[in-house]
Amino acid sequence: MTIPEGTADTDGGSAGAPRAIRSFVLRQGRLSPAQQRACEALLPRYGVPAGTPLEWRAIFARSAPVVLEIGFGMGETTATIAAAQPHVDFLGVEMHLPGVGALLRRLDEAKLANVRIVRADAVDVVAMIQSDSLAGIHVYFPDPWPKKRHHKRRLLQAPFVHDLAMRLAPGGYLHVATDWAPYADEILAVMAAEPLLANTSDGFAPRPTWRPLTKFEQRGIARGHAVFDMLFTKRPA
Repeated sequence: MTIPEGTADTDGGSAGAPRAIRSFVLRQGRLSPAQQRACEALLPRYGVPAGTPLEWRAIFARSAPVVLEIGFGMGETTATIAAAQPHVDFLGVEMHLPGVGALLRRLDEAKLANVRIVRADAVDVVAMIQSDSLAGIHVYFPDPWPKKRHHKRRLLQAPFVHDLAMRLAPGGYLHVATDWAPYADEILAVMAAEPLLANTSDGFAPRPTWRPLTKFEQRGIARGHAVFDMLFTKRPA
């Protein structure tokens, strides 16, 4: 479920000023007629406008655990997990419009009522989430930015991991998966260094049963690519 437009970049600023991490890079992607129709017809129903106060009961019209997914790509995994857990609400964050359209079609076809979509920078979305309010966070196959000079663009750096941990309720989980070994080592070290989080395994974790194998992942495994899961929980207050 690699996100087509990437998952991290930096904003430009004045000379010498620090640049803030962004959670995406917009790249060209072809929006199919079906995806276009889905965005026009279904986004008013499933979408949460950027900047909207994130009050879960108002957004989902019920009180239930909420899981945040950052970068859902084409929505295959999101829809599968949501269908298997109707008692949980999911907020998916994605900027790639073809992916938004694809997930909207999946939600409509499966008649899923427990997913909402916000098309915005995930860094901004996380900043609007109340502390201790999430049951879980999924970050699956973020852009690894493999070139060394681009490592500063990676999303899962210590400050952002801390922000994610702050939004988890005690006992809530942060689940990350990547197929890029050097990035996996870096993410594991960053998560292990976050004092609010505790690793559920001794190192990398087995793939949880709730995360299905995507077609992309299956192709990679067939070619001998390893996939690394990291599953941490928030320590008690």
